[in-house]
Amino acid sequence: MLRVSGPLDFAAIRAEFEVPAEFPADVLAEADRLAADPPLPDHDATDLPLVTIDPPGARDLDQAVHLARTDGGYRVSYAIADVGAFVAPGSALDAEARRRGQTVYCPDGRTPLHPPQLSEGAASLLPGQLRPAALWTIDLDADGEVTAVDLRRARVRSRAQLDYESVGEQLPAELELLPEVGRLLQARARDRGAIELGTPSQEVEPGPDGGWTVVFRGQSAVEGWNAQISLLTGRCAARLMLDGGVGILRTLPPPDPGAVAALRRLAPGLGVAWPDGATPGEVIATLDPARPQHAAFLDAATSLLRGAGYTAFDGEAPAEPGHGGVGGPYAHVTAPLRRLVDRFGTEVCLAVAAGEQPSAEIRAALPELPALMAASDRRTHAVERAVVDLVEATLLADRVGEVFDAVVLDADDDRATVVLRDLAVQGRADGRFEAGEVARVRVDVADPATRTVRFQDAR
Repeated sequence: MLRVSGPLDFAAIRAEFEVPAEFPADVLAEADRLAADPPLPDHDATDLPLVTIDPPGARDLDQAVHLARTDGGYRVSYAIADVGAFVAPGSALDAEARRRGQTVYCPDGRTPLHPPQLSEGAASLLPGQLRPAALWTIDLDADGEVTAVDLRRARVRSRAQLDYESVGEQLPAELELLPEVGRLLQARARDRGAIELGTPSQEVEPGPDGGWTVVFRGQSAVEGWNAQISLLTGRCAARLMLDGGVGILRTLPPPDPGAVAALRRLAPGLGVAWPDGATPGEVIATLDPARPQHAAFLDAATSLLRGAGYTAFDGEAPAEPGHGGVGGPYAHVTAPLRRLVDRFGTEVCLAVAAGEQPSAEIRAALPELPALMAASDRRTHAVERAVVDLVEATLLADRVGEVFDAVVLDADDDRATVVLRDLAVQGRADGRFEAGEVARVRVDVADPATRTVRFQDAR
């Protein structure tokens, strides 16, 4: 595997895109005070054998889960870090969180949404620690449909911190029902017309010598099943908000019929079967991202998921409350340590579940959140793209003129997007190509200073 040896200046990228660095003194002082005396709710749920499952080394643990079988189906207990118990509207912590929007992850570390004494300490659902949480109890029938939802503040204690790499498919007793419940929820998602691409993400990975490389990382089965628990909770949150007439939804228009038709026309040429009556989500669920033609189809399918945003409402529900990727209304509430909007969504849901209205401060903040999150998303995506671009250009800086095999992801008259088969490097290539083919391309430009990689047809 080709690696960049030595350090790269990711800090310069963060500075270029104005990622906030140090926390102001008043924010740190407020965090220190709250971390020293964490607020704990009266309801005691420490008997629940909850566990967390996250990437290796994570300390900002938002969710802890327990699954149990019931007479009629399943019970999902999902504890979410209660950031609202620490961060009050109008406080210094709140103002700083609004400025940041979300945690920004880089290969050399994270720039957190909240000070580490909260995000990786007193508010994080670390194992063996008494913590405040928003505890969702969701009952499912034998087919995976929701039959009852309860939400309340509770004190919890996670039993263990698990990670995806060590768990694999040898699940511990606390998660033995995860495959069963996860597969049921995936089947119900397909029934709703949900679109789950499962496309491998391009990530920068450290090496043992301190160097860096780029890899494509796919989602494991366990990650997919665990994601279904989060999606289930987000759907229940959206239902509470819509029933209560107040909230903030994660929205995405239904796939454009023209985009669906174009994707369907592309399918035969890429060897993708599209049976009559099948939805895009059902077709996508059959594909293997490791196959070049399927990878090209999945890349094209991203056109179905454009236009995501946040929609706040107080009174009349949005005319289009759904999320085309989820296949129904959906809200972000399961990652409040890392994403600003989740704290406000959780506070709305806690109030509605208790038969109350959210506080005036929460309701006043809702209209501001879509713009704050959109700006934060743009900055985060720009940083992530710049980090990958820098590593790609550095990897190939000494390989200009060399020829590689590449998979063509998309193509127009004289240019294509390609990904090298032996390196997880993606870029534009000049020449005439067909989507899904394996072609020979030459490295034409690889400039770390401008973070640019470009290829030429070498056939």
